[in-house]
Amino acid sequence: MLQKLSISNYALIDNLEISFDKGLNILTGETGAGKSIILGALSLILGQRAESRYFFNQQKKCVIEGTFKIGSFHLKDFFEDNDLDYEAETVLRREISADGKSRAFVNDTPVNLNSLKLLGERLIDIHSQHATMEINDPAFQLLVVDSVAKHPELLSEYQTKFRAYKKSTAKLQQLIEESDKAKADLDYYQFQFDELEKAGLSADEQEQLEQELYALNNAEEIKRNLLGANYLMQDSDAAALIQLKDAASQLGALTKFNPQIEELQERLNSSIIELKDIAAEIENIEQRTTTDEARAAEVNERLSIIYNLQKKHRLNSNQELLDLQEELSGKIQQAVFGDEAIEKLQQQLAADKAALEQLARELSANRQKAIPAIEADVLGTLAEMGMSNSALKIELTPLSESGRNISFGGLGDNGSDAVRFLFSANKGHALAEMSKVASGGELSRLMLSIKSLTAKNTALPTIIFDEIDTGVSGEVAHKVGQIMEQLADNLQVITITHLPQIASKGQSHYFVYKDDDSDTTRTRIKQLSKDERVLELAKMLSGDNPGESALQNARELLA
Repeated sequence: MLQKLSISNYALIDNLEISFDKGLNILTGETGAGKSIILGALSLILGQRAESRYFFNQQKKCVIEGTFKIGSFHLKDFFEDNDLDYEAETVLRREISADGKSRAFVNDTPVNLNSLKLLGERLIDIHSQHATMEINDPAFQLLVVDSVAKHPELLSEYQTKFRAYKKSTAKLQQLIEESDKAKADLDYYQFQFDELEKAGLSADEQEQLEQELYALNNAEEIKRNLLGANYLMQDSDAAALIQLKDAASQLGALTKFNPQIEELQERLNSSIIELKDIAAEIENIEQRTTTDEARAAEVNERLSIIYNLQKKHRLNSNQELLDLQEELSGKIQQAVFGDEAIEKLQQQLAADKAALEQLARELSANRQKAIPAIEADVLGTLAEMGMSNSALKIELTPLSESGRNISFGGLGDNGSDAVRFLFSANKGHALAEMSKVASGGELSRLMLSIKSLTAKNTALPTIIFDEIDTGVSGEVAHKVGQIMEQLADNLQVITITHLPQIASKGQSHYFVYKDDDSDTTRTRIKQLSKDERVLELAKMLSGDNPGESALQNARELLA
């Protein structure tokens, strides 16, 4: 239930705080005093988009905060699924800055607007006088039937499997399209694959060949420099190794005089050994280096094949060519064996559809059983509100016969049923769609009857009626108030009304008014005491200056 609503800097509201009670809460006040403004502020913490032009003060941000008691409404799974901290007393907050930027919070954790909206839908149902058009929505009508049929687990299982079935159907269509394309392009793919396979590519081949060709093209220069280096190290009269051997011999004659010289001689001898190895390697490389024109031509030809393939496919390396080869192999496999995958998926889809059809039949049976109870309950409630000549018929027909666009063989998101409510408010009149045969007041009472029924079968914490009593008066208004009073036995009801018969039924009564004492008009609200309620009801009955009879009438209504 909604325990407290705080509003700051919204429309005509500077700062406002309302503490609601459980049961039936009544909001009254003159037209334009700000009752709907309060609902507008509440809708912001239920996920509605905001506009900064509605701010009381354009220099400040707007802050709306609602405190909800949710401990008994099984919402822990929602909080876990959305990574939110669960609190039995949960706070929803919305902050909107002057530039229109908005932030939303659940228990001080930032959330996006969609998450706020999803949570809000589980906490409050706002029903206004204009929302009676919802009653003609087939989705709403089906929701009413399902709430009375009481098969949420069965419906959830069906919906989960149907979503998977739709995904598999889309995947099948994709496989068919890809298979058809692969078959059409099979010869082309095969030619490209054969060409790459014949080339016998390896990932690092190009780099090795380019390095080898560079060496072959520069063999004479390489050989000449290697010979020169070898000559300087060991073949010339002043070769480095000869000079170093002499130096080592000179040091050897001095070792008996200084132990440090012996260490230096050993280090020099080690260097001579290393230089001999280097000279031998240089000589070995020099002997292997030849000008092999045939090999150069062979490498050139191989590189030309690689370069041409890369240019043809607009790629830059052998690895990319190998990746392409693997991709082509997959497309060829798909063309050759794609029908097998399609057939396998088709068989799976057939089995899935059979399971869905079984679940849909169970849903239909439950709905069919619930329909008489719905018709009887709604008509009974309407009779209490002065519409005893009403008739209601709920038709349940297969989706495939409903004339709607069905893409899944008679199955839809909620089963295989199409629901239609047919209504007549007067005796002897033919049943028809409700929008065509009911006045505004009749539609309001009809919607209240339906809401009363669904409230008994769903765990909605709070329902708000915004002048749903439009078009009713007298004894009918009294009956409407009784229905709301009965509703409040199971959930919190907040009602905006202009009718004293309904206002008298509330456990708590709030008066909304404009404060014109300062330079700026502000919307205010106060909870009325018993004596204040008598006066307010008397004014609603007879005007601003009620006489004793109106006051007595008000006392009788409250009694």
